[in-house]
Amino acid sequence: MNKKYLNNNQKLIKLNIDGFEHKNNLTNKFFCNKPITHLLLPLLGVGITFLSACSINSSRNVEASRETNTANAQPVQQSATPNNRPLTPTPEDNNFVVAVVNKVEPAVVQINTSRTVRSQVPEILNDPFYQRFFGRQIPAQPQEKVVRGVGSGFVINANGQILTNAHVVNDADTVSVSLSDGRTVEGKVLGQDKLTDIAVVQVPLNNLPTVELATSQRVQPGQWAIAIGNPLGLQETVTVGVVSATDRSISDIGASDNRVGYIQTDAAINPGNSGGPLLNARGQVIGVNTAIIQGAQGIGFAIPIDTAERIAQQLITQGKVEHPFIGIQMVSLTPELKQRINSLSNSNVRVQADQGILIVRVLPGSPADRAGIRPGDVIRQINNQSVTTADTVQQIIDKSGVGANVQMQLQRNDTTVQVTVQPGSRPANAQ
Repeated sequence: MNKKYLNNNQKLIKLNIDGFEHKNNLTNKFFCNKPITHLLLPLLGVGITFLSACSINSSRNVEASRETNTANAQPVQQSATPNNRPLTPTPEDNNFVVAVVNKVEPAVVQINTSRTVRSQVPEILNDPFYQRFFGRQIPAQPQEKVVRGVGSGFVINANGQILTNAHVVNDADTVSVSLSDGRTVEGKVLGQDKLTDIAVVQVPLNNLPTVELATSQRVQPGQWAIAIGNPLGLQETVTVGVVSATDRSISDIGASDNRVGYIQTDAAINPGNSGGPLLNARGQVIGVNTAIIQGAQGIGFAIPIDTAERIAQQLITQGKVEHPFIGIQMVSLTPELKQRINSLSNSNVRVQADQGILIVRVLPGSPADRAGIRPGDVIRQINNQSVTTADTVQQIIDKSGVGANVQMQLQRNDTTVQVTVQPGSRPANAQ
């Protein structure tokens, strides 16, 4: 499991971290013609950082594999048996959590995975000189072992479609699903999207109880948040807290930006909770539990259900997700950054704007390159909307869709430039 460090004591737990993380040394790394390794946000439509694997992964842990067979896939529906009994909790109702659990728990599942890990043998063990003195007591062939893991998920369709995290099922050889009624069946990964950490698993069952989905647009800090999952393999564990913040980007907490504006909660989330539902006081799903900060108490993160449902729909119908891509690296501009860039004697870039989004790099042949965007340009507006953070630019591009016309107002030295960019689909080999 890859790790990103927030500071000397805290580490951000998450798999598949691509992109740039630190907020120092931008000018030293880019404008001196050296590789960019700090401060830059990910290549728009290229990089994605995820937080923590809240699925268990040790000598008994894993995040398993994927398959994209969609032969029997059905669209996401609020189907057959969601328990839609209205719940209207009040401060005097001490049992509203019990009502929520009774409503949702039948649709929450445990996902067990296994994968084969092959350990590489150091070259020195095959060296004749080494073997002459030490013999062959140490095996010189690669060794294999089976790594097992556990996560959570919830049924979104009575025909057996289960929503979970991509890191729960990534690279798994086998996926099994344990239902609340005691049944355990084999699952198949319909698709997974690492950029948003969403996956859909299909099980060969019908008439399953399903969850009711809310809209995450109405989620507000301070409202109740209830998490159900299988932390450390302990089935059907319930924890309660509140929504601490919304639209929390990974860059807010010291790592690279990504494709999700997370819901932050203080409801306890632990390894094994990944993929489980985060619920409101009415028992409706508002998010998919996915991330924690190791060493910090009461800081967990969930993918908003609006994002998760949109990605799940594409995975079910297409087996993959198309992410809009324009091919730039960018950073939010500040007066301090402007001063640092302009003070470099060997830089051919001079920044005039005090705020906006500085284009640091344009990928050759990308949609941005074809539109005439250049390094050193500053994005001031997108589709007539002023932008001051790279997070906002990323969100607008993501929502625009592949092939849409995106209008950008740029400042290039002392000149205002208007360009139209048509996002493409993110290349599979993009980093």
